This record gives sequence, structure tokens and C-alpha cells, in this order.
Amino acid sequence: MKFNLAVLPGDGIGPEIMEQAVKVTGAIGKKFGHSFKFNYALVGATAIDKTGNPLPDETLAACKESDAVLFGAIGDPKYDNDPRAKVRPEQGLLAMRKDLGLYANIRPVTTYKALADKSPLKREIVEGVDLVMVRELTGGIYFGRPQGRSEDGKTAYDSCVYTRAEVERIVKLACEMAMKRNRRVMVVDKANVLATSRLWRETAQETAGSFDGLTMEFMFVDNAAMQLIQNPGRFDVIVTENMFGDILSDEASVITGSMGLLPSASVGLLTSVYEPIHGSYPQAAGKNIANPLATILSVAMMFETSFNLPKEAESIRRSVDRSISEGFCTEDINRLNPRSTSQVGDWIVKDMLDNR
Repeated sequence: MKFNLAVLPGDGIGPEIMEQAVKVTGAIGKKFGHSFKFNYALVGATAIDKTGNPLPDETLAACKESDAVLFGAIGDPKYDNDPRAKVRPEQGLLAMRKDLGLYANIRPVTTYKALADKSPLKREIVEGVDLVMVRELTGGIYFGRPQGRSEDGKTAYDSCVYTRAEVERIVKLACEMAMKRNRRVMVVDKANVLATSRLWRETAQETAGSFDGLTMEFMFVDNAAMQLIQNPGRFDVIVTENMFGDILSDEASVITGSMGLLPSASVGLLTSVYEPIHGSYPQAAGKNIANPLATILSVAMMFETSFNLPKEAESIRRSVDRSISEGFCTEDINRLNPRSTSQVGDWIVKDMLDNR
């Protein structure tokens, strides 16, 4: 099969980890007989520096013409540390989500036996955790209007807005995923306080009726934040609104012991974007020390979710699992004998090709 992929390395460690993702994608092509056209494009601070726009028109066009998008990371201290900056790297990410219709962010959280002691939580709490966070991505307080500040600058305001159609779409996706897993969905909201959360709860209850054998539960966001730490194994599929999902998915990332292990998919109306959940880590840029596994696992999600090629996805995941089991990892996982970003990528490619 032939695939057209947009490749957006972005800022900081983005180019280094993306190089490994492209290596692995190419190895899959060699192993399974696929071919890929990689279209590289600018995004984030790199794009601002060269074009003045965090999401140039050429980049957006490349994404729209692709079968899937591989995305690295965005962010740069010179923008992070300037609260008055009118153009920011993150604006490119928000614009991409809106223009591509990326309405759902999917983040699997899976623990590895070999790394159970790396988690800040006790081994008995994290062992066997296998959950999926489904976050609504194009609505809520990040996109609500009105938004702004008063004329004197002393008052600021944001609006959280959701429509029934937006909620139904994301909840339906979460239910479909749950039906392929353990048939359990947890809807996280703040329905005791927020009108938007009450709309979420009503719509979710109606949507669940279309799925026989599905168990749907509801939990307030503050309790969910606590339960993710106390008993993460109780969750299977969690679905929630934009801001709650942003916070909870980052909280859940610590369960594995390293943010460098967590991939994500942003499912869209025009195409889908695959990226690690971590940021641009500018302190490590150019040092060849960043963990590429989350980016490589995002490639596995691409093959499974966008292309319906589970064997290819499983080949990647098996090699990642073996690299972790054998301790062939970057310094965030193996401090005693760390490997470089590129060494880990090369090892996984070799392991995939050797294990046919």
C-alpha cells in the first residue's frame, strides 16, 4: 500500500524524535511491503521564526492532502517567557485542530512490568493499568467566545461552550472504543456546578442507550483526579471535555513512570494527527538524549487507527516492549546505562526487521 504522510517535526526535541519515527515507518514499509511519501512542513516556533506564522498555509495544505500527520512537539522559552507575545507556537496547534476538525484526542496509558518501579506510585497500584483517555478537542473553554479582557486590563474572561452534537460525537467514539475493550466508559464532568457538564451528562446517557452491554458511569472531575492516583486500574475508557481532558491526561501520564512512553492520536474529519504527549523539552534539544518511544508508539497508533493495519502496529509495539525489557532506553528510563535517541531508534528498527 502507498501512503502520503505529512511530517511536522516542530520545535526543541521534535526533529530528533521525529527522525526515529520516520525510521520506524520506513522499516514497516520494508517489512510489510508498503511505501511512504514524507512531506516535511514547518510548525510552531520554527515556523514563526521563518514565516511569522505558527501554522503556515503550506503546512496546513500538506496536512489536508495527507493520509495521516506525524507531529513532533512545539514550544520555545522565548515565547513561553513572554506573556505579551501576540504570536505563539501553541496558536498553530489550536489552529491545526480547528482547521483539520481534530475533535478527539486519544491517549492510551499502559504500564510495562519492567518499569513498574519507575512510577512515583506503588507497584501494586500501577501494575496492569490499561486505560484510554478520550478528550474532546475542538470545543470548551479553549475555543469559547466571548473571550478577552476589559478595556482597563483588570478583568479577563473565558467562555466554556458546547453543543449537543459535539458531545454526542465524542461520546459515541468513546463508546465504540469501549465495546472493543471491556465495555466500560467513565464520563468525567462537573455536572453539579457547570451547565455545559449537565449537557454532557444528558447527552452521554442518551448516547449510551445505543450500545448493548455497555456500562457507563459518571464521576466529577475532582474525584476522577484523585481516583487516577489512588486506583487507576478501575478505569477502562475515560471520556471528558477539553480542559478536564488536558489536565487529567497529563496527570495519568505519570502512572507509567515516564512521559516519554505515551503516544496519542487526534482523530479528525479531514485527517488524523499522531504525536507524543510530551512537550518540546528545549533543554534537551540537539543533545540526542530525548526518549523517542512515545513518538514511535504514535506511529503504531497511526497504522492501527488510520490505516487499519494491526499487524504493523503490533510489530512496533513488540519491539518497543523488548527494548524496555532489555533496558535499551534513554536516560529517563535507564540512568545507569543510557542510550541515545538515535541508538534507541536504530535498535527498534533492527529488532523489527530481525523478528519477522
